[in-house]
Amino acid sequence: MQPQQTGPDQAFSVLIISSGRDAHLANAVRGISRSTRRPTEIVVCYLNQPEAVPPPSDVPLRVVHAASGPGEPLPLGAGRNAAAAAAQCETLVFLDVDCIPGIGMFEHLLSDLDRTGGLVMACPRYLAADADVPAWVSDGDEQVLIRDSVPHHARAALAPAQGEPAIASREYALFWSLGFAVHRETFERIGGFDESFAGYGGEDTDFAFTAQRQAVPLAFSGATMFHQHHGVHRPPLQHLESIVINAKAFRGKWGSWPMTGWLDAFARDGYVSWDRDGGDLRLLRRPAPDELAAARVNAPY
Repeated sequence: MQPQQTGPDQAFSVLIISSGRDAHLANAVRGISRSTRRPTEIVVCYLNQPEAVPPPSDVPLRVVHAASGPGEPLPLGAGRNAAAAAAQCETLVFLDVDCIPGIGMFEHLLSDLDRTGGLVMACPRYLAADADVPAWVSDGDEQVLIRDSVPHHARAALAPAQGEPAIASREYALFWSLGFAVHRETFERIGGFDESFAGYGGEDTDFAFTAQRQAVPLAFSGATMFHQHHGVHRPPLQHLESIVINAKAFRGKWGSWPMTGWLDAFARDGYVSWDRDGGDLRLLRRPAPDELAAARVNAPY
């Protein structure tokens, strides 16, 4: 293993998993290319997309693949782990395919990682449905993205003011993998993402809880990324089965329930039977097409 580099010349790899999100990926790569600190490389792990053609990139870009069986959920954990294993650098920045890094995101995030170590999460802003992303594509003016985005109401207080150092935190349950930096030795100490979690839901919290158990520090950075709009379901009925499976796995592993707000909503609407104080969670029915359509909203998040 190469010695860990630190400081302003520290080399780093940006890791992205993607499945059928080619337009979002192109914008993420475009944002990486415009950054004040460019990575040594971008590693894209395509999930169930064996014929994918990566977007043009001014930064060296390599491709790896991960796949699940027919009808099985996307292998999110396996994809992130495969990207990390393929990375050349000892400093890793995980970036969701939905996210455009702000021009100074990597500079700010890696400075915070040098200061705090452990896991350092960037701060998302959420682009509106009518955000003028094409104008940003054309001229690179980040003020357009700032103008047309909002912070997450429940997460804005986690990060410090713009330009201020990262805030150390014990709020491991609030960690998301949208965008975060970590040294490889720390990632390996955590053990990577638990690949037994199937598809969407709970794998982020499990990763963070494992980090806490390993005494890995957590900090929230003001480094800004912009989450690209794609509409959401409230509650996320399109992920109902994965959330139920993963919530039960999480409960068995940690003794507590994750995603309680979603489980409450599923139980209220009769999709699941859930004993919040016990260990019982059962899928009762799947949403009909009209129920899925009714749950879809065009909000930023």
